Amino acid sequence: ECLPPVNLVRRHSHCASLPLYVAGYLTVSIEPLPPVVVGDAVTLKCNFKTDGRMREIVWYRVTDGGTIKQKIFTFDAMFSTNYSHMENYRKREDLVYQSTVRIPEVRISDNGPYECHVGIYDRATREKVVLASGNIFLNVMSPPISISVIAADTPAPFSRYQAQNFTLVCIVSGGKPAPMVYFKRDGELIEVIPLTEPPVNAAGLQDGRASRNLLNRDLDDTKMQKSLSLLDVEDRGGRPYTENPFKGLTADQGLLFSPATEIIPETVVSREFPRWVHNTEPVYYFHHTHIPISDGTVEVRAMLMWTLSPQIDNEALFSCEVKHPALSMPMQSEVTLVAPKGPKIMMTPTRARVGDTVRILVQGFQNEVFPEPMFTWTRVGSRLLDGSAEHDGKELILERVPAELNGSMYRCTAQNPLGSTDTHTRLIVFENPNIPRGTEDSNSKSELLFWISL
Repeated sequence: ECLPPVNLVRRHSHCASLPLYVAGYLTVSIEPLPPVVVGDAVTLKCNFKTDGRMREIVWYRVTDGGTIKQKIFTFDAMFSTNYSHMENYRKREDLVYQSTVRIPEVRISDNGPYECHVGIYDRATREKVVLASGNIFLNVMSPPISISVIAADTPAPFSRYQAQNFTLVCIVSGGKPAPMVYFKRDGELIEVIPLTEPPVNAAGLQDGRASRNLLNRDLDDTKMQKSLSLLDVEDRGGRPYTENPFKGLTADQGLLFSPATEIIPETVVSREFPRWVHNTEPVYYFHHTHIPISDGTVEVRAMLMWTLSPQIDNEALFSCEVKHPALSMPMQSEVTLVAPKGPKIMMTPTRARVGDTVRILVQGFQNEVFPEPMFTWTRVGSRLLDGSAEHDGKELILERVPAELNGSMYRCTAQNPLGSTDTHTRLIVFENPNIPRGTEDSNSKSELLFWISL
């Protein structure tokens, strides 16, 4: 390769395309590098061949699209006799040199172009310099640092009589370049229909096939009447019928505060399967977005959308997996779709007296629940203490309870798109010695009664 020097003198030429006389021979090249991973040690090698005397070597880091060049190494032959950073040897009549720059632990910020500039003295006069340069783009990769799967638009209620769409979102952060993201169900790769844009509304997920696969969604009057009749029995203070009233009550003995606690069976009006069902495999839709981050990495948000079927999807294992050139094996995060079951309730104080503030809190469930459930509190047969019909949230607070709340029953409904379950707690309010109650029995006992339905 022949590169025309900056300054020319009339000398014998070995390139027919150049003038008859040249100042010197100089070629520069940087050895190519494959993409490197954050944390690797990287060595940039600049090789140049010349038949002249070297004047200087300058390495630049190029930024801002080439508008800024930052010096990272300089060797000036006029002021240094240290050639330890270079290797040279005689080859015919030319000298071959190699200048290296080593980056011990490469970072994302090191990504970009680098240039090696070399100058040699003109053979005719030391006041003229011949220049040449080479360049390379250092591609720094970064593996993803985090992956998580969440449910979109949650908490959301359980729909017993109408199909509803469901979306899992896989969030992958810290990767460069952007990783490849895909979903699996129970270990099997999910075949998806890609979408360029997410659907604007819920109906956008249901194509003709999905609509035809929904059976009759009409209200089941028999089951609704049965539910209402059970509630009516409960409101009258009767003992409602349950198929297995003691099922699950011994799973957690910590829920029983004392041997004297009365165990009253739960009214089972929930956990019914919806009155519609899919008779074929669901149709899955896939959409992903790339969000550039200031540090040069990319956050990927991949969405898997389908029409939920609680009978089929409850306890289904979904995993989001990531492939990236900087990873030796796929990275993954898993979630299991599970309806809430067996809420664990705590009430404080354990002995509620007139005038106390009572807190009833859902501490957890007998199982791992996903997605996050929503909670609704109601008072059976009446309104809550503040006059409202219901209260949303994991905790119900009753301020300064009056004696009239003695024996009142409270229902907590926990639900997510996979199912719903109810838990009841009966509040016994006792006499407060500091608040005279007249004819009330001061020898009565105080117990907090609650039970769990499955």
